[in-house]
Amino acid sequence: MEFGILMGDQPVSSSPTQHLDLMLRKVEAAQRAGFTYLTLGQHFLYDGFRWLQPVPLLARLAAELDDHVRIGTTVLIGPVHHPVILAEELATLDIVTGGRLVVGIGTGYLPHEYETMGVPFGQRYRMLEEMIEVMTKLWSQDRVSHEGRFWRIDDLPTHVRPVQQPRPPIWLGAMRETGVRRAARHGDVWTITPQQTIGQVDALIRTYAAERTSRGLPLSPLPLRRELMIGADFDDAVSRFAAVARGKYEAYAGRGMTLLGDDEVRNFGDTVRDHVILGDAESCRQQIADIAAALPIGPLLVRPHWPGMDAEQTEAYLERVGREIVTPLRELQSRSFSDFLETSAA
Repeated sequence: MEFGILMGDQPVSSSPTQHLDLMLRKVEAAQRAGFTYLTLGQHFLYDGFRWLQPVPLLARLAAELDDHVRIGTTVLIGPVHHPVILAEELATLDIVTGGRLVVGIGTGYLPHEYETMGVPFGQRYRMLEEMIEVMTKLWSQDRVSHEGRFWRIDDLPTHVRPVQQPRPPIWLGAMRETGVRRAARHGDVWTITPQQTIGQVDALIRTYAAERTSRGLPLSPLPLRRELMIGADFDDAVSRFAAVARGKYEAYAGRGMTLLGDDEVRNFGDTVRDHVILGDAESCRQQIADIAAALPIGPLLVRPHWPGMDAEQTEAYLERVGREIVTPLRELQSRSFSDFLETSAA
């Protein structure tokens, strides 16, 4: 089993230089702890928290990568970008990383990001599908022609091609059945979001597999995002998790994330127990092993840092998870897709 981290936002009250230092120390600590995927998301004009933009930041972090470590976006807000600009920037980043880029892309959920960019929020899913088609052409062809609903290219040459051919792996984020089917059609894998229970994930993976199989597309293990907190026991782990994560859950609820309502935020322990890995180290290892035995997943992506945590806290988290989770589970194998599909739904 491979493990990765999600690198995110920081309160704007911290200085930009402190934020960059945190990212650099996080990358160093994660690699030292055995993590092999380092990923970063994206937002624009975000209230109270700073999201350093992923393409330039990942180019800087690429200089710190060990040879076996991959770097990626999880996730870019695709439709607010022009596909030619984004394709050339990502191809450049793939070159900078020596062909170790993963492109996680989705639609986001904040209307103001679209309104500010002059992009129709209601068209975001159609735009995402078309932009993946355009970028794939730009990455894999010498000349490109495209006549679509949103973009047109008239037989023009390409000049920046990624190292990985025909394209870097595309991880598509989605939370519901329609989005999962879209990920199956247009991406290389579906990135499983952290708010879903294992039962929900089981059903959606079957939907994903059916869509892929009907189109003759291959099936690969699916990246699984999961929050993780180790404590002395379950209650201690919940307390530790609430101390760092509760504010962010409340912020998500305030921004309209429907999976996190007011009642769920008030009853925080009940909210997180079905989709967060919590407990002592042995219990957390067993929970991960149980997930891997049930589902065709990998890598497992965790968040080592919540806004407000300092670099020392983040490094300590990564060191502990590396010692007590990553190293002991390095040889863990997830369930194969063929075995998963031979069994009935849970």
